[in-house]
Amino acid sequence: MTGRRYPATITAPIEHELVIKKSRFIAHVEPAASPDEADAIIARIRKQAWDARHNCVAMVTGLLGDQARSSDDGEPSGTAGVPMLDVLRRRELTDVVAVVTRYFGGIKLGAGGLVRAYSSAVSEALDRAALVRREALTQALVDAPHADAGRYDNILRDWVSHRGATLGDTTYGAGVTFELWVPAAALDRLRDDIAAASAGSLAPRVGGERVVDVPVR
Repeated sequence: MTGRRYPATITAPIEHELVIKKSRFIAHVEPAASPDEADAIIARIRKQAWDARHNCVAMVTGLLGDQARSSDDGEPSGTAGVPMLDVLRRRELTDVVAVVTRYFGGIKLGAGGLVRAYSSAVSEALDRAALVRREALTQALVDAPHADAGRYDNILRDWVSHRGATLGDTTYGAGVTFELWVPAAALDRLRDDIAAASAGSLAPRVGGERVVDVPVR
């Protein structure tokens, strides 16, 4: 897995509205871990916006973003779903669904106007989204005594923020075990920094590799 680039995703739902020639375009962009989850989100939004003229859809799912679907929902073919999907593709996102609800304002926009409206609604919503990137990282476990847990928690939080890494679970037993997910190339640096912080008394235990969500700071 190391070296492969994975699409990012978003952390939370976003809603954004555009008004163009009296038509309201309300974009709902939400994380969706599977097509079934995306379908449930679409169904919920369509139920909420039952009185809208159109609820157009684009979704991308799968670790590599290899599952995609779109719907114009009655708009002229190619003027809504595909432009929305193109935005998700250009942003290199996956596990995300976009629904743009249109309340018709009585003025026709033409094919080009519709393409711009639907794509802009999704793009501007995503400008407001918090992103999570996905990377193949290696597990590293650091065992520390309870008495020093607070100090090492601060040290490791600072360390991951500068190394493209992220913290996983912290386990409390006879001591405290901190879980880190670290780029393979940074493991030697982690060993050196832990040794320096502990006067050589601690060393990370290295585990396996998996694809991990890392917040974009």
